[in-house]
Amino acid sequence: MCQLLGMNCNTPTDVTFSFTGFAQRGGRTDHHSDGWGIAFFEGRGVRHWVDHQSASTSPVAQLIQHYPIKSQNVIAHIRKATQGVVALENCHPFVRELWGRYWVFAHNGDLKDFWPRLHGNFHPVGNTDSERAFCWLMQELAKSHADVPSIAELTLTLRELAPRIARHGTFNFLLSNGQALWAHATTQLHYVVRQHPFATATLSDEDLSINFADHARPGDRIAVVVTAPLTTDEVWTQLPQGQVTVFVDGEPIIAP
Repeated sequence: MCQLLGMNCNTPTDVTFSFTGFAQRGGRTDHHSDGWGIAFFEGRGVRHWVDHQSASTSPVAQLIQHYPIKSQNVIAHIRKATQGVVALENCHPFVRELWGRYWVFAHNGDLKDFWPRLHGNFHPVGNTDSERAFCWLMQELAKSHADVPSIAELTLTLRELAPRIARHGTFNFLLSNGQALWAHATTQLHYVVRQHPFATATLSDEDLSINFADHARPGDRIAVVVTAPLTTDEVWTQLPQGQVTVFVDGEPIIAP
């Protein structure tokens, strides 16, 4: 299946270190070679790149590894196709507009017999179960709220909606509107919070280490969410299965 990477911070931060390791899983250290993508929120805007080439060989992915874009919310994805052909329109993350804000979504899993009725403004461009799930989530959010609700209200609604999709199969996803990062784990997602006192970390998929103390200020806090831990010397925590967790300002808010 695919793999996910997300970052949520209390101050704009670049994701080049984590993405460098993550991209190697797109065809070099793992077999997720059917395309990739990444989206960075900057204020209300989004920088969005997708490519049907493997992340480990894509020139665009190499650009991202050396382009320190600073953002408070980032979602990246490397694809192992289960539904839908290998094509640009099927590469995650997907982007839609709702309530005058961009929403970004990426999914890891395989949903069986999932053909929801889509009757609003949200319809898939490609032919993946993932994009259908995103369109249905956006449609149901729009039906549940007249305008952009609070993060707490959005979290409650997503906790009601996610199980209705998860009954069709594996539904690990990351979702953001630039205000927070929501994560749902059917099988596995892991996270780490990097904060003072910052330490050195070493990637598990690339011969690269970094001392975060040289790049961060004492008040900075960065949460990184990924399918499988990216580093060998940090303590990663597995997210609770079957729950939606929201990350705000680099901190996870776990359902009670």
